[in-house]
Amino acid sequence: MESFTKKYLEESLEIVRKLDASSIEAVAEGLASVRDGGGRLFILGVGGSAGHAGHAVNDFRKLCAFEAYAPTDNVSELTARVNDDGWDTCFVEWLRGSRLRAGDGVLVFSVGGGNREKNVSVNLVRSLELAREVGAKIFGIVGRDGGFTKQTATACVLIPTVSADRTTPHTEGFAAVVWHLLVSHPKLQRAATKWESVK
Repeated sequence: MESFTKKYLEESLEIVRKLDASSIEAVAEGLASVRDGGGRLFILGVGGSAGHAGHAVNDFRKLCAFEAYAPTDNVSELTARVNDDGWDTCFVEWLRGSRLRAGDGVLVFSVGGGNREKNVSVNLVRSLELAREVGAKIFGIVGRDGGFTKQTATACVLIPTVSADRTTPHTEGFAAVVWHLLVSHPKLQRAATKWESVK
C-alpha cells in the first residue's frame, strides 16, 4: 500500500512539472477582464466538479469580488429542470434564465470537457454552444484532451494525464489546486484570506 501512496504522490509531482503556467496565467487574465468589465461568472461542473463549482463560487465572490453562480447550488431548480426537460438541457436553460450575455464568463470544471459524439457531459457542450452564441467568454480547467471545453475556450488549463488509471482523481484534485491559485492571483484577489491574518 505504501508503494501506491508513493506512486500517487510521484504522479502528482509530475503533473505539477507538466502544468502549463502560461495557460493558467491566460485564464487569470481572462477572468480578471470579465470581472473588471462588470461581467458575471457562471461555474459549471458535474459530479465531483459540481462540488468544486460551489466551492469556487464562494472563493471568487468572497476573495475576488466577482459576481459568481453555479447551477448545482440550487438543487430544487436543477432537479426540476432534469425531471421536466432532461439532463442535456439542465445547464443551458439555467444559463438562459440567468440571461447569459456578452461580457459574462463561463468556467467549466470537467475531467473530459464534454463530448457530444461520445454522449458524455452533453449538458456542458450545450451550455458552451450558448456561451459562444451570445459572446460570453469561456474558460476551462479540464483533463484528458480537454473535449469541447478546450475546443471552444477563450483560455483553458489542461491537467496533464500521467496515469490513465487515475485520470479522474488527478484531474479533479488539480482542478482545486488551479482554482485556488486563481483566487490567490494578484490579478484577481481583492480580499485577504482569514487564517493568513491570524497571529
